[in-house]
Formats: sequence, structure tokens, C-alpha cells
Amino acid sequence: MERIILFLYRTRKTLVLPLLAIAVLFGLWWLFREGEVQKREWHYIPDFGIRVPTAYPIHGIDVSHHNKKINWQKVRRIQANGIGLQFVFVKATEGVTLVDRQFKTNWREAGKAGLKRGAYHFYHPRRDAEKQAKNFIKTVDLDAGDFAPVLDFEIDWNVNSEKLIADLQLWLNLVENHYGVKPIIYTNRHFYRRYIAGNFDDYPLWLADYTKEHLDDYQTERLYFWQHNKGGSVSGIRGQVDFNVFLFDSTRVQEVCL
Repeated sequence: MERIILFLYRTRKTLVLPLLAIAVLFGLWWLFREGEVQKREWHYIPDFGIRVPTAYPIHGIDVSHHNKKINWQKVRRIQANGIGLQFVFVKATEGVTLVDRQFKTNWREAGKAGLKRGAYHFYHPRRDAEKQAKNFIKTVDLDAGDFAPVLDFEIDWNVNSEKLIADLQLWLNLVENHYGVKPIIYTNRHFYRRYIAGNFDDYPLWLADYTKEHLDDYQTERLYFWQHNKGGSVSGIRGQVDFNVFLFDSTRVQEVCL
């Protein structure tokens, strides 16, 4: 016993540092593991009919005339498994002349219900980019606190890449000059990798990706919104509804608002 005690006493200095290093590494592993578990925390919400990434605190939807007349007060009152809807993106315009026939009503009533609002333009690659920007500008009045305008880019119609990127930039410039804030770009993972990454890295991004449990492989600090499902249901809205989350807490919402 005395020999064991003497051995431990003599080797205490050589043991302390390795043991301390092991403890630190274990602590870092545990924190990383807890973070990963939180990122992947999904729950099936019966009232929505889909699985939802519940680790994110701010949830919302996007709508258009396809959802018919919406009961916005009912939408705002929803509390499903502790999750409410806090924001909505509303389709405003499409192409050069089209105005969504439900935009004015949806915009007004969503605001009355207390939902944070954003408006989006569905972009047509073969239409004049300047005229498309003017269509959105003359249709949408934004107030302080509203989300920045959104460019919905999800078709390319085989337009030449250089021309397409230049036209997208023109739309973005014209809209930014009018509203005084960088527009948000909405797109899917394929178009993000093909057109957006490397060309529009300084714009806020709203990404549609229904294949992922988390978005760690998108190496961009400008990713703010994730459309994680297009087949949800909401009391007060007919048909299927797109579900989204804001990827940060409420302290960063203003970064993508007027």
C-alpha cells in the first residue's frame, strides 16, 4: 500500500494534465452532441399534419391565391403542441403584369391579425427584369417592421446563365434602391448551388429544402429562413400550406426587415 501511495504521489504531476485534457475533450464532445441533438429535434404535430423542427422558436407559412380565402384570426390563434405561427410571406406579383388576386386581402388581414408580414415576387426568367421589378414596386407598400421584399426564384427555363444572373441582379438592384433594404432571395437547393452561391452571397437567403434534417452543409451566414415542408395543414386555410422556420432567435429578425 505504501508503495502505491508513493507511486501516485511521484506521478501526480504527469497524470494531472492528461486527465484534465480528457475532461475538457469530454466536455466539448458533450456540448457538441447536445447541439446536434437539438438541431435534429423534430416532432410530429397532428394539427399541422407534418413533422416540425421544434428546436427553432419562430415558425411561419407562405400563401398565395391558391389557398383561397383565409381566416387570418384563426391562423393567428393556433397553438399546436405549444407552437404558434408568427410570420407569413404573401405572394404579391408574378412576371411583368400579374398581381396575385388575394394579395391585398391577405396583406391587410394578416397585418390585422398581428402576423409579421413579407411580400414576394415570382420571377419569370424570360420576362423583362426591370418591368418585373416595377410590377412589384407599384403593387407593394412596405412599412417599418415588415420583412424585406422577396425574389422568388425557382424556374430558369434554360435561359443562358450569364443573362439570367445579370437580370436577377437588375431586379435586386431596382427593388433595393426603392425600399432601401437588400431583398431576400427564395430558391431551392439546386438553384442555390447553380446560380446563387458565389454570385449573390451578400443577400439574405430563404431556402426550400425538404430533404434535410438540418442545414449544416449550407456554408453561408446569410441563410435566415428554411422552408422545410410544403404539405402542411393549418386551421383557417384551405389546401396544403408551406411551412417555414426562422433559423435564429427573435433578436436577429430585424436584420431582414425594413
